[in-house]
Amino acid sequence: MATRSFQVILEWDPEDHVWVTYVPTLDYLSTFGETRKEALENTREAIIGYLEAAAKEGLSIPATDSEAELVSVEIPVP
Repeated sequence: MATRSFQVILEWDPEDHVWVTYVPTLDYLSTFGETRKEALENTREAIIGYLEAAAKEGLSIPATDSEAELVSVEIPVP
């Protein structure tokens, strides 16, 4: 079986005390977990579910992953 990689944004949510993930290529599909490992496993399951649902509905998935980049923007604060 073929495999494919998806870029995932992973960040800590200090308010809810969970790790949150986003998959930009799949309409910013998002999930979370109490640990990084759990969040990434939940993301794998969510991607599989997304791909299965898209195939069932005949929806196309982008052939290539969108390029996600985390950048810092410096601004003055009052």
